[in-house]
Amino acid sequence: MEHTDQTENFDENKNTKDGEALHEQVAVAGLYENWFLEYASYVILERAVPAVEDGLKPVQRRILHALNEMDDGRFNKVANVIGQTMQYHPHGDASINEALVNMGQKDLLFDCQGNWGDIRTGDSAAAARYIEVRLSKFAQDVVFNPQTTEWQLSYDGRKKEPITLPVKFPLLLAQGVEGIAVGLATKIMPHNFIELIEASIDILKNKNVEIYPDFLTGGLIDVSNYNDGMRGGKIRVRAKIEELDKKTLVIKEIPFSNTTTSLIESIIKANDAGKIKIKKVIDNTAKDVEIQVQLAPGTSPDVTIDALYAFTDCEVSISPNACVIIGDKPHFVGVSEILKVCTQQTLQLLEQELEIRKGELLERLLFSSLEKIFIENKIYRDIENCETFEEVVSTVDKGLEPYKPQFYREIVEEDLLRLLEIRIKRISKYDSFKADELMIKLQEELNEVNDNLANLVRYAIDYYKTLLKKYGKGRERKTEIRNFNTITAAVVAAANQKLYVDREGGFIGYGLKKDEYVMDCSDIDDIIVFRKDGSCVVTKIQDKVFVGKDIIYCSVFKKNDDRKVYNLVYFDAKSGTSYIKRFKITAVTRDRVYDLTAGNPKSKILYFTANDNGEAEVIQVNLTASCTARVKQFEYDFKGLLIKGRDSMGNVLTKYPVRKITLKSAGVSTLGGLDIWYDPTIGRLNRDEHGKYLGNFEAKDHILVIYHDGQYELTNFELTNRYEPKEIAVLTKFVPESIITAVYFDGGSKLYYVKRFKIETTTVDKKFLFISDEKGSKLHFASVDLYPRIDLSFKKDEKGASVEHEEIALDEIAEVRGWKALGTKLTLHKVQAIKALEPKVVEIVSEEISEETNTETSTEPSQTKLVEPEEIEFPESSDTGTGEQLGLF
Repeated sequence: MEHTDQTENFDENKNTKDGEALHEQVAVAGLYENWFLEYASYVILERAVPAVEDGLKPVQRRILHALNEMDDGRFNKVANVIGQTMQYHPHGDASINEALVNMGQKDLLFDCQGNWGDIRTGDSAAAARYIEVRLSKFAQDVVFNPQTTEWQLSYDGRKKEPITLPVKFPLLLAQGVEGIAVGLATKIMPHNFIELIEASIDILKNKNVEIYPDFLTGGLIDVSNYNDGMRGGKIRVRAKIEELDKKTLVIKEIPFSNTTTSLIESIIKANDAGKIKIKKVIDNTAKDVEIQVQLAPGTSPDVTIDALYAFTDCEVSISPNACVIIGDKPHFVGVSEILKVCTQQTLQLLEQELEIRKGELLERLLFSSLEKIFIENKIYRDIENCETFEEVVSTVDKGLEPYKPQFYREIVEEDLLRLLEIRIKRISKYDSFKADELMIKLQEELNEVNDNLANLVRYAIDYYKTLLKKYGKGRERKTEIRNFNTITAAVVAAANQKLYVDREGGFIGYGLKKDEYVMDCSDIDDIIVFRKDGSCVVTKIQDKVFVGKDIIYCSVFKKNDDRKVYNLVYFDAKSGTSYIKRFKITAVTRDRVYDLTAGNPKSKILYFTANDNGEAEVIQVNLTASCTARVKQFEYDFKGLLIKGRDSMGNVLTKYPVRKITLKSAGVSTLGGLDIWYDPTIGRLNRDEHGKYLGNFEAKDHILVIYHDGQYELTNFELTNRYEPKEIAVLTKFVPESIITAVYFDGGSKLYYVKRFKIETTTVDKKFLFISDEKGSKLHFASVDLYPRIDLSFKKDEKGASVEHEEIALDEIAEVRGWKALGTKLTLHKVQAIKALEPKVVEIVSEEISEETNTETSTEPSQTKLVEPEEIEFPESSDTGTGEQLGLF
């Protein structure tokens, strides 16, 4: 304590050379607080977050300004552009180079020359001294206008730079932006050029708009949770994967934020971890992305595609966060609001430009009029006798006095001085007629400008349409908007482990290689275990885990599996009664023990089976010989039991002691077939009643798929099957007796044919071409209806302009033949369009003969009557597939 006091006294009384005491104290905490706030504000405003006015960060704005100053139509070395930008940007050349290359790769504001890298492969650009750049025509048109630009001094006070550039386009949303500041971040997705312009036009027309991201890398995107690009939203982006054949998948487009290199690395990593099973990955990317994934033998292509989405970077989730600078402050707003601000700013900038142009035209008209009056009325001659310059100016002003009321503003001394600068040579060659023509043109342009100002919204819409016409070609949407299905990882995970069980010891796991092998599984599966004491538990698969002794059954647990039924007989120790029950287990809490008996200690399971498709077997029950039961052996069919929950007590099987229970005969499924639906938005089958109902499927049933390229295929009804909606003409339950009707164009004969045929092939998962294989052949119509109809538009004479229409019942002009038959000619005229009509419907009419004394049913065969579709209502769907049709042209 004394030491402390002495130290404090020494510090306080410490003297300088001059004997003056130092008593200065600095509040360090306050300084740090201020410095941090200043630094945070600087990073937010000057580095990381874009301004809503032009959608640019300061470094991007300075690059564009420097390029505009250098612009002479020729390419400039990027190194020179960096040096020019450093006059305005107070940071090193590395940050400028990175920002410049990033902008160039977005293919909007710059024309680039040389190796600028590849956003698809991740290849970096060449050194700045090797690559060249100049402003694109689009940038020159929409980004710059010195007359409407607000200026400020550069950081060293030597130059002027724009506060924001007068951009007349939603540049921020077209390019996208990502930045991390102090305490906040921004992540705005790039959007489609054409869609942004069309949305801006809709905003000017007071319509509601919705815009969604679009990426240069293409791929697929699910925007169902986009949330207008605000915080809390999420998009899912997928690679576009196609099935080349049953052994090879091809990735044609990659998801945003990934490269081919990172994608391949994620695939190899998932394969090494056993999540997927592939043989080889080959990168054939050149002009277009092409990554071949060769599958391991016996691997399903459809399941592997889902596994790639589930376990690799073939699917990524991105959380947007639209943060922009508005009024020198960061704001979190939606992309539609940003678009409205940009559209309103474009409207204001166009108005400013029109006002500026109006002023220029008025000035030119005023001076042209002054010049005409000055020369034609020979006012210049009145100054010959003037002795002073002031007298000359006064004389000219006096000569113009009678004409001053016709001008839009007061004539000032500068106007008079400008008249006096006209050379005698020009006065002598003055052409009054040409001067009048020029003034007429100026007046016409002025009238047009005034009209545009009076109809500013119309003018802005025309401006956007001009942009679309000049620069929209080749900027169509690259990323396809889809609704993605939710992939359950456990369903598509490769079976990379083997499940073993130690029944007596009560252990399960994939590390018990010396114990009993049960089945293949994956390392993310849940395992359900039934024990002899009547309890069950679900636990995560591990190397070795204790689940309880006396295990009678264990298997992979599939959540929400309503097809798996457990048949059980148990002995209740308290009452001495044996109960029988059937139940499902669709959802559980992991590692919680469930009691399947009445809950009494020492109860035990006497008989147990697990049935994947709800089979109900017949059992034989043998009672003990010493029991008092009259019948000591009897059979019981599980089919008579209702399927209930796992907690149900069950029905009484017998009150007498049971010696043994054995299987008498295997059972069949009591659940019937599966009701299957097809959701065309995601191209997947489901049992959740989403999309179109296909029917009830038994094990032997198949699905018929007819493709736009003129092929058909039979597939099974596994829910893991994938169907590309854009490629499918008809998808329905296959009925062997159904007739397929098709209209196609034969590329060889250049004629249209109608053919009707039944499916004669039995091979599953193989496509068969049923139209001509000549180049140019194309399927235009396909249906499985019994009586399909089309509306045929055609020209009888190629020189004639009139188009005729004919309704054709296709079943009346073509017979049912083999699937390889050419078919019947549809028409010899020039076909304009083929449109599908509602099919005719068959109505069975039974005639009855009525007499005075009796009424009897006629023995004549029933009459079949064709009814026009306008006279009846059509069912939405049918188990036989009627109602499926497609009209294409």
